[in-house]
Amino acid sequence: MGKEKVGLKERKDLPIEYTWDLESMYKDEKEWEEDLKKALNMAESFGKYEGKIGSSRESLLNALKDRDDLYRTVSNVYSYTRMKLDEDTRVGKSQALYDKALAAYVQVREKTSFLEPEILQIDGNVLNSFYEEKEELKLYKHYLDDLLRQKDHVLSAREENLLAQMGEIANAPQQIYSMLNNADIRFPVIKNEEGVDVEITQANFIALMESKDRKVRKAAFKGLYHTYNNFKNTYAQILSGNIKKNIFNARVRNYKSSIEASLDKNNIPLYVYDNLIQSVHDNLDSMYKYMEIRKRALGLDELHMYDLYTPIVKDVDYKIPYEEGKKLIIRGLHPLKEEYISVLKEGFDNRWIDVYENKGKRSGAYSGGTYDSKPFILLNYQDTLDSVFTTAHEMGHSVHSYFSKKNQPYIYSGYSIFVAEVASTVNEALLLDYMLKNAKDNREKMYLLNHYLEQFRTTVFRQTMFAEFEKTIYEYAEKGGALTADYLSETYKKLNEKYYGPNVVIDDEIAIEWARIPHFYYNFYVYQYATGFSAAIALSQLILKEGDGAVKRYLDFLKSGSSDYPINVLKTAGVDMTQKEPVDNALKLFGQLVEEMDRLIG
Repeated sequence: MGKEKVGLKERKDLPIEYTWDLESMYKDEKEWEEDLKKALNMAESFGKYEGKIGSSRESLLNALKDRDDLYRTVSNVYSYTRMKLDEDTRVGKSQALYDKALAAYVQVREKTSFLEPEILQIDGNVLNSFYEEKEELKLYKHYLDDLLRQKDHVLSAREENLLAQMGEIANAPQQIYSMLNNADIRFPVIKNEEGVDVEITQANFIALMESKDRKVRKAAFKGLYHTYNNFKNTYAQILSGNIKKNIFNARVRNYKSSIEASLDKNNIPLYVYDNLIQSVHDNLDSMYKYMEIRKRALGLDELHMYDLYTPIVKDVDYKIPYEEGKKLIIRGLHPLKEEYISVLKEGFDNRWIDVYENKGKRSGAYSGGTYDSKPFILLNYQDTLDSVFTTAHEMGHSVHSYFSKKNQPYIYSGYSIFVAEVASTVNEALLLDYMLKNAKDNREKMYLLNHYLEQFRTTVFRQTMFAEFEKTIYEYAEKGGALTADYLSETYKKLNEKYYGPNVVIDDEIAIEWARIPHFYYNFYVYQYATGFSAAIALSQLILKEGDGAVKRYLDFLKSGSSDYPINVLKTAGVDMTQKEPVDNALKLFGQLVEEMDRLIG
């Protein structure tokens, strides 16, 4: 008899307690439509301020307050439909609602696009007098100061309006990529370790790559990347379109490059990006040694790219159901004390999280939501150790959002992308520290060390490789180069050879991996995983060594939102990312962990 194919459940068949509580945002479509209509009406009435922003302190203050209320409303409208679509990307009605919400968001941007250019026309002395005469305006001082800092890159009201109208078109490459990558692409069916037919999906791919059975790993690897290769020219054109959009935006805003435009939003010096790449280049010997240890531990003549995710310590099998994973995370994050743990428990108990994969569900994981909603989390939980760490990671984002929203007004309630990965990675580092200290024996300790080393490999080395790839292809495109599939694949393969070194066979299939990475549509986002990880390692060490004082500084950081520049917010927590030390120290720790693993494996 043939083996039964392992299939995914339909959305409606999932237990409700393991789904996120989107009904707490809108109980039905009618309620959502009312907010959509409200947002559009508010956008229309916002036009009354045009030409009058700088005429009086009252006009400026009222415009800023009304703008906040408008974006607060349209964010709810948009985020709800985005998450609803992510539940099942096949549902046409959800796609239609999302399209309406996106159109509304673009319209709101268009209708408010005159605000910042008009603010920039206000004389500095006049603006200072407004602060003195209107106490409420002082709330907006950091926002206004930051806007004035970028004055040379804000266009005229007419030009800003035109760019805002282009919003839907500009968003097309990312939307096309998302639909192709999540809804339309299909991967082959392979045999898993038990000999059961299983379809490769975005969500189960890493779990298949962690398999102890090399045949399963190789089949998953080749099945996924051969499929991507069949669409390589399509993916290249989509990515090229997105990059051309970003180059256009940078040039019309008077930036020298796309990377400068991206980093300037958060006031991050360019040398922070370059320092990261240089620090990693200077420490590639540790990565090469780790690859040699992996090859030796797995007993392989050749270490291939499909051998990089499987644990190198045999006979330690972590199967961690979701309920056990929650308890483990709570125990591991105990050093963060009661204020933090109580919020963590609230998230677990009150349907912040959409836990399991279902047919059509968006792949991956993220933390989302709005100022008025729960800080929702999308997961695709797989009962693996990796899924436990993903849950801890996304909870870091969501608890950060919770504290930020609770302690900051709407204008400062978000936090910069530059610090976004810090809280998530602190959670992972503390959980790993707890598990290492409570390891039952050397084999378990080695398994966890392997996991820690993999965090470094995938978050510092791999994300820096992504960052270097992104920098390289943007510079090539900015000089007029054509981003063909062959160019992208050749460039990507060479970087893999550089970062993994002589102890790994760089399989031809890995050259197309760039097509699989959604973060290349986020415009110089990925480097912040590596800088954030480095900052988080520093902060977790401070929390473990100092206790209460470091925890208080850390919670103050979580509560700061965007009330100051990200570099400054991190400095108050105890880490200075303008210096090379945090990255160098993180990589030094990686080298020490490699040496410890070498000793334990023998």
